[in-house]
Amino acid sequence: MLVKIIGAIVLIWLAFMVLGWILSAFKWVLIIAAVATVGALAYGAIKRSQIRS
Repeated sequence: MLVKIIGAIVLIWLAFMVLGWILSAFKWVLIIAAVATVGALAYGAIKRSQIRS
């Protein structure tokens, strides 16, 4: 009985570790995507203003 309880606790702990790692990786992917989007918009705006002038 004690082994089952310890096993369940370890399983829950591992699940939270994996979930935390996934959310942490997802956070960095979102940050990189936001920076890339802002960079692309700025590049497009600069390129567009150079064409008009």
